[in-house]
Amino acid sequence: MFRAASRGMLLCLLVAAMPGLGLAQSFVLDLPRQSQRAEISQRIGITDITIRYHRPLVNERKVWEGLVPYGKVWRAGANENTTITFSDAVLIEGKPLDKGTYGLHMIPNADEWTIIFSKNSTSWGAFTYDEKEDALRVTVKPKPAEMRNALTYDFDQLQPDAAVVELEWEKVAVPFKVSVDVHDVVQTSMKKQLRSLTQYTWISWDDAATYLVTEKVGLDDALTYANKSIEYEDRYDNELTKSKVLRALNRNDEAATAQKKALDLASPLQIHLFGRQLQGEKRSDEAFAIFRDNAKKHPDQWFVHSGLARIYCSQGKFDDAAKEMKVALAGAPDDQKTYVDGLIKKLEAKQDINQ
Repeated sequence: MFRAASRGMLLCLLVAAMPGLGLAQSFVLDLPRQSQRAEISQRIGITDITIRYHRPLVNERKVWEGLVPYGKVWRAGANENTTITFSDAVLIEGKPLDKGTYGLHMIPNADEWTIIFSKNSTSWGAFTYDEKEDALRVTVKPKPAEMRNALTYDFDQLQPDAAVVELEWEKVAVPFKVSVDVHDVVQTSMKKQLRSLTQYTWISWDDAATYLVTEKVGLDDALTYANKSIEYEDRYDNELTKSKVLRALNRNDEAATAQKKALDLASPLQIHLFGRQLQGEKRSDEAFAIFRDNAKKHPDQWFVHSGLARIYCSQGKFDDAAKEMKVALAGAPDDQKTYVDGLIKKLEAKQDINQ
């Protein structure tokens, strides 16, 4: 009897200590809750950010300076701690925060909010919040927003290296910016990945080198990765990657040698596509030289005639260009005929197809 009475008294005390906790909820059973659980994630670069929270409803109540008082620590949700997890180190409003899972708390005020990242992420609400466990605090400005009955977290203003996390509830939105040093994170991650089974394939090293040269970072590592890829299997793909890295390092003679080797290993279609790539890089003279050479070596391939058509078009010889493109159309696969026919129509209308 004493144990039963003690248990009943404990439950009464717990319910009294937690305003808004309905008697239909249970401390031991998984039952529906008034504030339902939600989760949202966003990837920035290769860094994952996940927010787990419970969504209270306005239900015609006064929220700010009512249900949620100003000037006091709030759990930024309902029930257990709202948590935010970062798979890598980030910057919050320009301030560093290590990777990990944090209890997300806030101190609301009319004109300024404090966002708190607590090392304690496993508590119920903010009842046992301890400022000594703070990992970071930042201050931000709230802003007016459209009415939201259910508390919501969202990611907005997405950029390659940043996003804005926004709490929205009632007619208030509270944003804070999360930034990631994507290049540093990716380079660190690649070095770890290239120690796994992926190290035994040419494509993994080539992918790593391609990323670095495309982003114009870590070019010395990019060259090492390109050479490693070639060690596993010497191909058009990785020789071309190596030529791009060497060009980025201003080692132009070596870049030309690597490019020639790449083209020696290439299929006729790869050569043609490389020419198109050069056109995209505004290196038309080099592209046209490749188209000419490819047409001499492989006159039976339909796409080499489209390359010749592009050369004639650049010279203003639209009739000759249209003739070559019609030869290309005759040999083109079915899934390319509509595209090639469109180019013929442009040439017949004296329109430049190289733009």
